Amino acid sequence: MLTLSKIQEARENISSFIKKTPVLSYGDPLSQNGENTIFLKAEHLQLTRSFKIRGATNKIRKEAAIGARHVVTASSGNHGQAVACNAFHLGIKATIVTPTDVVLPKLQAIKNYNADVVMHGTTSDERLSYAGSLLQDKGTVFIPPYDDYDIMAGQGTIGLEILEQVDELDAVYVPIGGGGLISGVATAIKESNPNVKVIGVEPQLANDTFLSLQAGERVNIGSEAAGTIADGLRTNTPGEKTFPILQKYVDEIRLVSEEQICQAFTWALTQMNQLIEPSSAVAVAAALSHPKQGERVLAVVSGGNVDPKILRELF
Repeated sequence: MLTLSKIQEARENISSFIKKTPVLSYGDPLSQNGENTIFLKAEHLQLTRSFKIRGATNKIRKEAAIGARHVVTASSGNHGQAVACNAFHLGIKATIVTPTDVVLPKLQAIKNYNADVVMHGTTSDERLSYAGSLLQDKGTVFIPPYDDYDIMAGQGTIGLEILEQVDELDAVYVPIGGGGLISGVATAIKESNPNVKVIGVEPQLANDTFLSLQAGERVNIGSEAAGTIADGLRTNTPGEKTFPILQKYVDEIRLVSEEQICQAFTWALTQMNQLIEPSSAVAVAAALSHPKQGERVLAVVSGGNVDPKILRELF
């Protein structure tokens, strides 16, 4: 199971490879007039420009230590890049199954680490199933994009850093795809300081976790998620292992529109001078829209790998 101690162990395991990313702030932290302070946990400045390197590093280094020679995964881009990066540095083979409509900069980043790329389907279920069919040789190991305790523990190191970097936080907003990021962050925060709210954020067009929590069971929304501009959050259903953690620790789920995602992207670029990807803008959109007067809130900026072709649409 995922525990605070497992996240602390993961921190030790990955500390020599990943960065402790900065927290950026908007607003006056010393304001006495009730002004909100919004913080951004800048994972878009992480190695491979995404939080995914944390979980992938924790998982792959454990597997390599017991003999893994070939790692396989399914990814819309950022997790695939993280897996490829680790495999490259460890001198082992990597095969990444991406959707056929993968964002080109993410695809090129994977190839830069000499990984083999297979394009298959457009949904997370399709590529996960195909990746599983590749696990035939001894020494070949599947690296899940989110539904794995070692992956979640690696992502949870973000929560440890947040609590060290920002005092007196009221709420942390976290984007949700399969749930690996928010499972780790929520566990780290709630088992350290349960008074801090953890709020998950999804696009309205990819609301599988929102519907699942309402229903009390995992709901599959099929291909509907493919409609959101937030390509990293096009997940059909929450993970089998992540979902119970979300039920236990996440205070609420908020949904944002495609227009709100674009507005948050523009705000981050014009007000904070930060280029973030649409999946990150989901959390920023909720943080900008919902805090009460005087709250100190933080949005986890999950990545910064933006396809130049969609910049016009984002603006």
